[in-house]
Amino acid sequence: MPRQNIITKMKFISFGSGSSGNCYYLLEDGFGLVIDQGIGIRSFKRYFRDYGLSQGEISAILVTHEHKDHIHGVGVLARKYGLDVYANAATWQAMDGMIGKIDVSQKHIFDLGKTITFGDIDIESFGVSHDAAAPQFYRFMKDDKSFVMLTDTGYVSDRMAGVVENADGYLIESNHDVEILRSGAYPWSLKQRILSDKGHLSNEDGADTMIRTLGNRTKKIYLGHLSKENNIKELAHMTMVNQLAQADLAVNHDFQVLDTSPDTATPLTSI
Repeated sequence: MPRQNIITKMKFISFGSGSSGNCYYLLEDGFGLVIDQGIGIRSFKRYFRDYGLSQGEISAILVTHEHKDHIHGVGVLARKYGLDVYANAATWQAMDGMIGKIDVSQKHIFDLGKTITFGDIDIESFGVSHDAAAPQFYRFMKDDKSFVMLTDTGYVSDRMAGVVENADGYLIESNHDVEILRSGAYPWSLKQRILSDKGHLSNEDGADTMIRTLGNRTKKIYLGHLSKENNIKELAHMTMVNQLAQADLAVNHDFQVLDTSPDTATPLTSI
């Protein structure tokens, strides 16, 4: 019998989203992609077990940039399961000596601004403004659905907003509350870095980005990369919801705002 053309949905789970470690998993019809691996291998394996996921479905690791909270476990995971790793050339150079030895056959270039196809998923990379060698994030497209991951950027340019507009789902950075950061214990030099154009989006910045980019297709907005020291999950959520409502957008009706956590996994949900 001919194979039926069954439409499957992309599914997304966050295994950790914050300054202490970031790791995400996108799954589509038995084809899995790890995006960054900044958590411990024990936690990674535990989440797979707890959520009934199979390591045999992991096809590759995509790296956004070389900061430790995004690559801490990349080398270990790649070696343990023989996984291919994709990053742009500048990020590979910056990671040299940080993730241990990876066989040359597992190392692949994913140039900034290019699109690569994995299975049935087209993945477009785009640049962000962050203090790394050549940071890039991704838009995942399958059939008529798309999912955007956008964290670790100091601001969102009009060009960037155009690349990511009207996706079905977003992971958007809500890193810090400006007042908590300003009054907190961080050294002034670190506060300046976070607040700069090569730092991180605040709660207000993330909400403003969503107001500029979401569209009629958008159904889910995940708040990501929350600082444990300079943010509160409930405050980040409230800021996003309130600013979207003030912009006359039908939050909690046309689309949902969902939380991630720095230390725990989120439920596996369809995009």
